[in-house]
Amino acid sequence: MDKYVDVALDDHNVATITLRRPKINALSSDLLIQLAEVAEGFIQSPPGAVVISGGPKIFAAGAEITEFKDPAKALELGRLFHRALGALAAIPRVTVAAVNGYALGGGCELALACDLRVAGEHAKFGQPEILLGIIPGGGGTQRLPRLIGVSRAKEIILSGRQVSAQEALTIGLCNRVVKDEDVEKEAISWARSFASGALVAQGLAKEAIDRGVESSLESGLSVELSAFAQSFSTEDSKIGISSFFENGPGKAVFVGR
Repeated sequence: MDKYVDVALDDHNVATITLRRPKINALSSDLLIQLAEVAEGFIQSPPGAVVISGGPKIFAAGAEITEFKDPAKALELGRLFHRALGALAAIPRVTVAAVNGYALGGGCELALACDLRVAGEHAKFGQPEILLGIIPGGGGTQRLPRLIGVSRAKEIILSGRQVSAQEALTIGLCNRVVKDEDVEKEAISWARSFASGALVAQGLAKEAIDRGVESSLESGLSVELSAFAQSFSTEDSKIGISSFFENGPGKAVFVGR
């Protein structure tokens, strides 16, 4: 099997996952299996933060269309998407997508599985599956409306149109837009700011948010209360509270435990 996913860990404990499948980073079964294995490893042994990139020219133009042969094959590929992107979403650290060029179909779904998205000024997002007579199968019909609202998500998915970086910023599909050549640098810099923070608390907050939006307010508040109490058992909570009384807010130096 060819290697399509590279992983690098820097001195700030930020892991960068880079897709390298010529020419357009089409998300094939092999790539998704490799991505799932990396993400599952990070669930068990997380770094400080994670950046996922497709390189300087293209994030990922979609799933490997040659694998769309029949309903059985589609189901198999969809399950691989759900495994890989579900594992990426479950990493208990901040994940940042560095989006250059196209993030379409499965590529858009990959970006949606991250917590935050930095886009180049010429980046394009979209779920164009409807133009093939099919629908998104890697989470697009579920994650997109949760992120930008039902009406906007329906318009984008049902039309299959591409969304510019500036529009993506306006509707909340991405968080930041920078020059194309600065995308990965910005994403890594942002990830490093989280990697030096209260890592366990970040993971607890992320889990509370993700579980909460999938349930009722009452259930979400219960999840939050449990995570809130759990956060007080960390070493960082003791450091943060002590620092607040000694030096004021925002000056704690956390250890990530």
